Amino acid sequence: MALLNFKKSEGPIAGSLSPEVEAFLQGYSIEVMPRTASKVEDFRAILPKGTRVYVAHIEGTPIEDMVSTAARLNAEGFDVMPHFPARIIKDQATLTDWIARYQGEANVNQALLLAGGVTKPHGDYHSSMQLMESGEFDRAGFKRLHVAGHPEGNKDIDPTGGMANVDEALRWKQDFSNRSDAEMALATQFAFESGPIIEWAKSLKDAGIDIPIHIGIAGPAKLQTMIKFAIACGVGPSLRVLQRRAKDVTKLLLPFEPTEVISELAAHAAANPDTNIVKVHFFPLGGIKTNANWAISNGGSAAVPVNAS
Repeated sequence: MALLNFKKSEGPIAGSLSPEVEAFLQGYSIEVMPRTASKVEDFRAILPKGTRVYVAHIEGTPIEDMVSTAARLNAEGFDVMPHFPARIIKDQATLTDWIARYQGEANVNQALLLAGGVTKPHGDYHSSMQLMESGEFDRAGFKRLHVAGHPEGNKDIDPTGGMANVDEALRWKQDFSNRSDAEMALATQFAFESGPIIEWAKSLKDAGIDIPIHIGIAGPAKLQTMIKFAIACGVGPSLRVLQRRAKDVTKLLLPFEPTEVISELAAHAAANPDTNIVKVHFFPLGGIKTNANWAISNGGSAAVPVNAS
């Protein structure tokens, strides 16, 4: 399987861009938090116009900060998708209020629904399925709902490390997708090996779960940063990719880039047009600008200059 020809972290050598990777990166999405978004002067200078930008809602972030970030991104021409973490939403009145604020102030009509990384729920909700069952997003006319996917399992859902509860939840979400007017997709946790991702995606398809997969990819970052986030986010067996690299002292100071896993997934997508892996979703662990520049240098669409006609 051909990979991009890289020299350390300098980007692809002239003429070495893979058409498969270029196609795979089109329409990628990326995640920001209000505090990191505030450090970006103008997203139009770094992201392609119309990019779907997820706004991550971390426990303790005021809803006012979330909505203002969403409004800003919408005004700059981006497709905004805020997180709705079930376990930090107190009750249905709070959920209704959040939806109304996002719609009224930021023109939002899509959301990522997830349980959220909180051990003890703040109120009535503990899962994304409860948010969907509430009917609030249907009543508000949301056109797109994404839910979480876990290629390597999720010990928060399956404490023993298995996949039984995760798979049962996905079957429920498939049923919901069949009866909902909203377009749905699985936005997954990031992983570092293509083989298990491909096998997981195939197993879903074989089980009759045809929700499209937007595969999570960790953007370029220092190796130490990558390992820290991978452990904190519960990345599974593919963490060994980072651990092997950490043993090579010559690579400790170089950024870890998603070149290999992206190249292999892109080759799989090109060879299997009916694959359910349809988009890339970036977690910009090393910074939004760094991630955006990496995507551009590997064939992703470039940002349009702000002053361009």
